[in-house]
Amino acid sequence: MSRSRRPDREAERHRGRIRSIAFWVSTVVVLAELVAGSVWNLATIDWVEMQMSHLGYPHFFAYVLGACHVAAAAAIIAPGFGRLKDWAYAGTVLMWLGAVVSHLTTGDSVVSWGPPLMFAVLALTSWALRPADRRRDGRPATHLRAWAVPIGLLAALYAVSILTLPAAEDVTREWPAKRGWISE
Repeated sequence: MSRSRRPDREAERHRGRIRSIAFWVSTVVVLAELVAGSVWNLATIDWVEMQMSHLGYPHFFAYVLGACHVAAAAAIIAPGFGRLKDWAYAGTVLMWLGAVVSHLTTGDSVVSWGPPLMFAVLALTSWALRPADRRRDGRPATHLRAWAVPIGLLAALYAVSILTLPAAEDVTREWPAKRGWISE
């Protein structure tokens, strides 16, 4: 009897590891995009300005999006705050789906609306696979150690995003012309 249960336990443990890896990979990708997006929006690089103009949004909307990116990234990675995490996930999914709809209504190709769709799917994946301790609406962790990794991860992602911003601007400078939004 115990032999028949052992493979089930090992299979369950294996599924748990895969689920945990899938959760963290999707979460880190979502966080990286939120952090990079906040830096790009708040710094209003040319790419962001061209995109806002192309989609018909006012210039200040980039700042609103940037602030929302910062808040969502902090809420998703912070220990505790289960209900706030749910709202952050919902907001990011709606934001990225809104970007998809905006690009589709202007007649853009999959090159423009594909990335936000991918990030919306990754955010849904992260939300669906989150561990039980990230689902409860308990009080935030009071142990400093519980905050060390989230703060360190956000600090590292922001450092990389800020340090690579000039390179990102160089790469994205040609995108509006390549996508037919402007003439060169």
